Amino acid sequence: MGAVGTNAIRLEGAEKLCGRTKFIDDYTFEDCLYGVTLRAAIPYGRVKRISLDPNFPWDECTVVTAKDIPGKNFIAAIENDQPALVEENVLHPMQALLLVAHPSRQKAYEALGRIEVEYEELEPVLTIEDSLALKAVLREPDNVFKDVRIDKGDITSGFAAADVVVEGEYRLPHQEQAYIEPNGMAAWLEKDGALIAAGSMQCPYYVHKALLHVLGLPAEKVRVIQAATGGAFGGKEDYPSMLAAHAALLAWKSKRPVKVIYDRLEDMASTTKRHPALIRHRTGVTRDGRLSAQDIEVLFDGGAYSTMSPVVLTRGAIHASGAYACPNVRIRAKAVATNSPPNGAFRGFGVPQTMFAAELHMDRIAEALRMDPLELRRRNVLKEGSSTATGQVLRRSVGACDVLEACAKKGRYAKKVKECAAWNRKAKNATWRGAGLALAYHGGGFTGGGEDFYASRAGVALEADGAIRVLSASTEMGQGASTVFAQIAADALGVPFGWVSVQTPDTAKVPNSGPTVASRTTMIVGRLVERAARRLKAELEEASGRIPKTRPLWLKAARKFLAGRGRREIISQYERPPGIHWDDKACRGDAYGAFAYAAALVELEVDKTTYEVRVRKVVTAHEIGRAVHPLFAEGQIIGGIAQGLGYALCENAVYKRGVMQNPHFTDYIIPTALDVPPMEVLILEKPYDYGAFGSKGLGELPMDVPAPAAAAALRQATGKWFFDLPILPEKICKALHEDHI
Repeated sequence: MGAVGTNAIRLEGAEKLCGRTKFIDDYTFEDCLYGVTLRAAIPYGRVKRISLDPNFPWDECTVVTAKDIPGKNFIAAIENDQPALVEENVLHPMQALLLVAHPSRQKAYEALGRIEVEYEELEPVLTIEDSLALKAVLREPDNVFKDVRIDKGDITSGFAAADVVVEGEYRLPHQEQAYIEPNGMAAWLEKDGALIAAGSMQCPYYVHKALLHVLGLPAEKVRVIQAATGGAFGGKEDYPSMLAAHAALLAWKSKRPVKVIYDRLEDMASTTKRHPALIRHRTGVTRDGRLSAQDIEVLFDGGAYSTMSPVVLTRGAIHASGAYACPNVRIRAKAVATNSPPNGAFRGFGVPQTMFAAELHMDRIAEALRMDPLELRRRNVLKEGSSTATGQVLRRSVGACDVLEACAKKGRYAKKVKECAAWNRKAKNATWRGAGLALAYHGGGFTGGGEDFYASRAGVALEADGAIRVLSASTEMGQGASTVFAQIAADALGVPFGWVSVQTPDTAKVPNSGPTVASRTTMIVGRLVERAARRLKAELEEASGRIPKTRPLWLKAARKFLAGRGRREIISQYERPPGIHWDDKACRGDAYGAFAYAAALVELEVDKTTYEVRVRKVVTAHEIGRAVHPLFAEGQIIGGIAQGLGYALCENAVYKRGVMQNPHFTDYIIPTALDVPPMEVLILEKPYDYGAFGSKGLGELPMDVPAPAAAAALRQATGKWFFDLPILPEKICKALHEDHI
């Protein structure tokens, strides 16, 4: 029996379970300094003067300012607009002004308190509306990081054909990634002058690129190694480049190893979040429930610098019409600048925002038509032969109908709605109950030509001792990527799973596989591993006949195959599947090689006295092509649903003048194990020809359905619509009593 499709033992599981895994703060370095960051105390303005207290022993410290940067003062990303350290202009609170390192971490923090900064403060831009109104120009000429326009059909004729037009506005908040391990990075210089950086990250080659620019070094003089990473959820995609730059600059100036490890407060207050959004829908529909026109405006708050905003916005916009076929669509999307810390990647990458609006809007349409929400979805759901908003014709592996029907059937949707209605008619009950349904789709891999641009590479190596090793820059951050890669390589080679190991991502040892983001790791990079392993198998069979099934025979065959050459390394490079065409300028064509699909039914109740919400049960169906590791897939789904429920019901990031007021888990409330409801998870498979063993992306998809399903359930429970998240007890109380205020 092969490894793919089985619940293989997690490769790093024993080390983590026994506490032997070393995260970056567990490492000790001889003669190490501890780095800390002086941050701006204003949202917008200019630094006039920085003064160091002359009574503090600064000779014990290493201090780095923008003037000490040997290369260029920017963090390389999609755009190079964000400085590593402020030179003069401050665009957000918590922006790094200077760095201090000391042999004592406590003394380093004490040093920050002995620095005085004089500012010229300006009135900040803190909302999407103020940014668009050009209250101040933060980014020339119009404060817009990215402008996406999607057109399909004729919107005017589409509305002319409509019998009913439904309009709605939806607001989405920041959301904190809440990974277990805060950001941390170490850097040191080798004797030959090479700079080594190691730490908690998703994208080693992003960090590598950033360090080349900041330090002004050639590629061979910079090496980046991933340490064990305690969760990320997108929050360690781009920010580790900033943190690595800070550690590296301190190491460069001091000529000593430096560790920069954030505590929870600094991490939450300083690093990227999910983009807040304002989304407006205007939809035309016929009396029998057929969509005729969708006019959608998407506005994202990017924060002070571009970071990931252009690609987050593009993905969000492409998905904004929902998993439905509509002949006439117009989508206008912008990401704008404000004076808050930059927003960036978070699981779902713009889709949870636009999918919340799309799905809740479908429920409002159903109510306007007096039609069952499930039936409305059935009449419009994407099928094989349907086209998306970008004009992409879905030719294969289309599971939208499958997940919708499976979820409705397993969750007994119609019966649950009736039961909740009957419950709510009994005045003596202490709670109201509701059931809500949502459907979503999510493209796997980079948007449009992104995979072509990165031309990712991954492969396998047969070592001199007979070891089989997967070579990839894709990182293990708790999701099970290493184990899945070993499963894929083992089955492609035709050897037992236990014979395969995975190389720790290290830019000196693995090729650039692109970042560990975008639901691409198994589908895209896993496919490269599969292709490389199949090539190695073919070479071995040509040299030795059949692949040996016992370890002694394998070692003998490997020695014979490798005679005179030490090791054999095979690397595959991404190749676009046939029939994929994309026009990036027009945002038109095949946005993704394949989509994965999900539906969720959320049952909840609201306490009539406290207005607290308790989710009673979730039934969800996900169509993911092929589940390489079914248990990991189920875990991804359960975790994503829990995060999505937190987004919907309790995670409330409070900001004042661009500063997060609750950067700690005392009052930024995330769901705990006690809050996660019983879940029934259905995994459906419609294999995709160009994913590893038929797989499609999964990691982000579960985030897309819980929030709209919960909001729909609250509509039935309370009789009120909630168009902005999170839906806290205070909001429910206010909505139920607003007529009496």
